[in-house]
Amino acid sequence: MNPEDVKNIILAGLPDCEVTVTGDGSHFDAVVIGEIFEGQSAVKKQQMVYTTLGDRITSGAIHALSIKTYTPAEWATASKLQVS
Repeated sequence: MNPEDVKNIILAGLPDCEVTVTGDGSHFDAVVIGEIFEGQSAVKKQQMVYTTLGDRITSGAIHALSIKTYTPAEWATASKLQVS
């Protein structure tokens, strides 16, 4: 898999989000920004992203995935602090 594949899979499951994925082979880092995360716990946000990738994680196609999730307001603050 490549980062663009992972991005497209996440976008298919969370279509109103902004997604950036980096990495190669089976190790990826994803930043996902969306209103959908408003009011959700950190664990719930992670679960929402993992759900979109489901069988690719269990099959081993994606071996390692680091996920950072933000609402647009959280991202506005984080990006000002240059946190990704």
